[in-house]
Amino acid sequence: MPLLHSAAFAQDTQIKDLQKAALAAPKVANTDTSGKNWKLGGTYGVNLSQSSLSNWAAGGDNFSLAINSALNLFAAYKKNKHSWDNSVDFNMAYVKTTTLGTRKNDDRLDLLSKYGYALKPKLNLTLLGSLRTQVAKGYSYPSNVKTFSSNFFAPAFILLSPGLDYKPNKNFSFFVSPLTARWVIVTDNSLSAAGAYGVKAGKNSKYEMGAFASVNYMQVFNKYITYKSRLDLFSNYKKNPQNVDLFFTNVINFSISKILTATYSIDMIYDDDTRIFGKNGDNAALQVKSLIGLGLLIKI
Repeated sequence: MPLLHSAAFAQDTQIKDLQKAALAAPKVANTDTSGKNWKLGGTYGVNLSQSSLSNWAAGGDNFSLAINSALNLFAAYKKNKHSWDNSVDFNMAYVKTTTLGTRKNDDRLDLLSKYGYALKPKLNLTLLGSLRTQVAKGYSYPSNVKTFSSNFFAPAFILLSPGLDYKPNKNFSFFVSPLTARWVIVTDNSLSAAGAYGVKAGKNSKYEMGAFASVNYMQVFNKYITYKSRLDLFSNYKKNPQNVDLFFTNVINFSISKILTATYSIDMIYDDDTRIFGKNGDNAALQVKSLIGLGLLIKI
């Protein structure tokens, strides 16, 4: 019996030693980093704004008060030499004036997707695609006469552009393409019949081939002030290549508290085929929109 008791005690001690060794063994590291390859986020803001407009295709008074809503989302992927940047910007505003009542003051839906393959640490071979349109009906007011001028996918600008993307740092990028395809789409039959936005009368789309460049810049000066800018340039090889189309947007935010923000933005658009301005409503012009607002900004 003492011999059996000693053997059982020794076996029990050996089992406990094995358990201790197993617990002390180094754990295998989790090598799955797929979740870290994506960065997702955005902001949603609502501002009470003072607005001044000049030749703005979506319509508006020279001076007014407006409610402006802006949704900005992004999804960015990066792994080894591959990167994929996506963004959605949607702005909508309505204004109530004593002369014209309630009407739309701003309307822009902008989708951008950019895939890049790193040739060098700061240079990517890139394929860029974008869509820019609006959601609701828009009116211009030549000589204070309300004139229907735009609608959903009337116009819409679809762009497909292979090129090179230079990124010297995280705040700045410069994309250039000597050969870019662009489609101008006008689905509204009345605007199509009038030959609006350079589309032939009765047609719903127009194909263009040209050169394209895009400059993007974002700067966080401190925890209170941020600035974001984008400049797109397109030259149509098939018609008046010297008349370069321009899309230029700038936004600066001043954080007052976690959700209270003052915003100033200025946008400029020139499209040589948007000929709805002037006394006769048949001239192109630089469209300028500036907004000063105070409101809520929520980070997503």
